[in-house]
Amino acid sequence: MHKNKITQALLLSAGMAVVATSFTSLAADVPAGVKLAAKQEMVRGNGTEVESLDPQKVSGVPESNVIRDLLEGLVNQDSNGQLVGGVAESWETKDNKTWIFHLRKNAKWSNGDPVVASDFVYTWQRLADPKTGSPYASYLEMTTMQNAGDIITGKKSPDTLGVEAVDKHTLKVTLEKPVPYFVSMTVHTSLKPVNKNVIQKLGDKWTSPKNYVGNGAFKLDKWVVNERIVLTRSETYWDNDKTVLNKVTYLPIENQVAEMNRFLAGEVDVTYEMPNEHFKRLVKEYPADVKVTPYLCSYYYEFNTQKAPFDNEKVRKALSFAIDRDVIAKFIVGKGETPAYNFTPLATNGLEVDMPGYAKLSQKERVAKAKELLAEAGYDSSNPLKFDLLYNTSENHKKIAVAIASMWKKSLGVTAVLENQEWKSYLDSKRQGNFDVSRAGWCGDYNEASTFLAIMRSGHSQNYPKYDSKSYDGLLDKALAATADSDRSTAYKGAEAQLSKDMPIMPIYHYVNARLVNPKLGGYPEKNPEDNIFSKDLYIIAD
Repeated sequence: MHKNKITQALLLSAGMAVVATSFTSLAADVPAGVKLAAKQEMVRGNGTEVESLDPQKVSGVPESNVIRDLLEGLVNQDSNGQLVGGVAESWETKDNKTWIFHLRKNAKWSNGDPVVASDFVYTWQRLADPKTGSPYASYLEMTTMQNAGDIITGKKSPDTLGVEAVDKHTLKVTLEKPVPYFVSMTVHTSLKPVNKNVIQKLGDKWTSPKNYVGNGAFKLDKWVVNERIVLTRSETYWDNDKTVLNKVTYLPIENQVAEMNRFLAGEVDVTYEMPNEHFKRLVKEYPADVKVTPYLCSYYYEFNTQKAPFDNEKVRKALSFAIDRDVIAKFIVGKGETPAYNFTPLATNGLEVDMPGYAKLSQKERVAKAKELLAEAGYDSSNPLKFDLLYNTSENHKKIAVAIASMWKKSLGVTAVLENQEWKSYLDSKRQGNFDVSRAGWCGDYNEASTFLAIMRSGHSQNYPKYDSKSYDGLLDKALAATADSDRSTAYKGAEAQLSKDMPIMPIYHYVNARLVNPKLGGYPEKNPEDNIFSKDLYIIAD
């Protein structure tokens, strides 16, 4: 992802002077003259029922949306995606390997306990510990935090992780390799702190409303499964005086039309998505309500490469070539999404990509090539290919799956049997390898190409296709070791080319973020490409 100002400021070579960064917080910034509504409550559609509210036990966007309000990490982002202080009020490094974070002395948990450096030590060790079973454990390895890889694989004890509480308000992090964008990685949900005493006392029960102890701007008030999650303002939050909203409600609405109708009825202030087929009408009839913003996300299908016939590169390529991405992007979703022939969104900092050969063919030529490849793999009209296509419950995902299955049937005689599962079951099926081909989406955890490419590394906890390529892994190693931007960019370009050659996934389109937003909602971030919305920065404007 292209370098933002903070990342540029941190791109230092070893031996240079210390870079120290200090930020005041960013909370709701109400412009002069704006009159606030007497009732400061917001309702958000959240797509589906969350898997958990334990930051080390989740991997999805719906979960992160809620956790972002309940827990605060070292840093946050502003409406443009730039870094601002969270629990850390400043940080510094000499070499991009050793990082020192200075924590706020007035940061508190919702039970009144102070937030201290040892809370982050405990949390990150917990994330790496195989006993936790975190689906995001590999994220620590991506940071190159000292010993993270060996801890995740059980070779070393969690207490050897490269993170140390120098004192109550000073956190020291030691990386194995220089990572200039490390601070931006700490925004991620998996690195948000949890309260050690509460977890050791209550175990998994700590996430219930009566037990939840967070350090964010809001606290968990109610959680009615499959109905709503209600958050209320936390009086112990260090920046509570600048928070405006008093209540935030998240609704797990999976049907986009139902969500749209509730928005139009005034019951929802921010939708999770929009129904694709209503987009043009909504733009015309409710232009002030439609928000389309940049989004560092890729929509793709992934193969179970450990399962025949998807262990055959020719089968994978044939199915990928036969997808008419222009039709999907322009007509099935049609909100400004772009056809994808590579994994990482092209707007990503430091990314240069040579488009693969099949991207330069006409769709007719791609289909012809797909037929050849499928025949070479032993599939034709006398031996047709049939498999299951898994997607999580959503009308938008269903429409895409129906369209792609139709393309495969018409052009190749292939039958894809559609199987939808609710969010938790869908995630479990992927983690267990219980699928043939699955719908997938990946959104950048920070603005740099490795946030996408690293998940296809062999052994990564998010590598559901079980893709295993020494060449690919080697290119990622080169990118990580690179001291020059140009060398890093070249390695990423090679990694994208290797993915296109091996085709463990089928890129389909790169997202935009399109949703309905109440015009009375102030502070909504329209230029944050990671779509990190912090409710503490929002407010309701009076009629």
